[in-house]
Amino acid sequence: MATLAFLAAATTRIGLGSGVLVLPYRPPLATAKWVATIQELSGGRMLLGAGAGWMESEFRVVGVAREQRGAITDRTLEFLHRCFAADEVEEAGQRFLFLPRPQRPPIYVGGSGRAALRRAARFGEGWMPNASDPAKLEPAIRELRELFATAARREPEVVALTSLPLDQPEKAVDRARALAGVGVTALVHASRYGDAAAFARNAQTIAERIRPGLEQA
Repeated sequence: MATLAFLAAATTRIGLGSGVLVLPYRPPLATAKWVATIQELSGGRMLLGAGAGWMESEFRVVGVAREQRGAITDRTLEFLHRCFAADEVEEAGQRFLFLPRPQRPPIYVGGSGRAALRRAARFGEGWMPNASDPAKLEPAIRELRELFATAARREPEVVALTSLPLDQPEKAVDRARALAGVGVTALVHASRYGDAAAFARNAQTIAERIRPGLEQA
């Protein structure tokens, strides 16, 4: 969150996102204030990827019971919605002002399994899965659409986190097309890089060799 706040000041146009913020690790009010502040300072450029987490050792370190992660995540997401809906909010019997109160950023719920899909349909604009195999992703997207339709909500976005083979642009384009074919609406390329120059090379490859191939589809 500190990095996103830094980038909000250092940039003017790019989107700023988390993929994903593990909600049980943080107090709900502190999380809501961070999100609101970044959204305000960036002029509404934040995309909030949020999830329940999974790594046992991390839950031990932060002193949170792992078996409570789903319930904590749901409560935090519900709290976020209330905070962005009114200047004055009540929690634990205490009323407080929630300002600044910019427009709530889109929420993309991470995770796998039915609990994550139900959470996305209840609280989010879409789902943010780790995705490499379109065939495995397709039935989950179909179920997600059914959940959104049952809730009388518009069709969900599916923001897939994956790693494209940038050294093989044609293969990368084929993989991205396959994901789009099963219902993925946006793709986040996730990879490690040694320095800023390596990051810039990756971005240039995507802009000059991957994106044009997709636009021709």
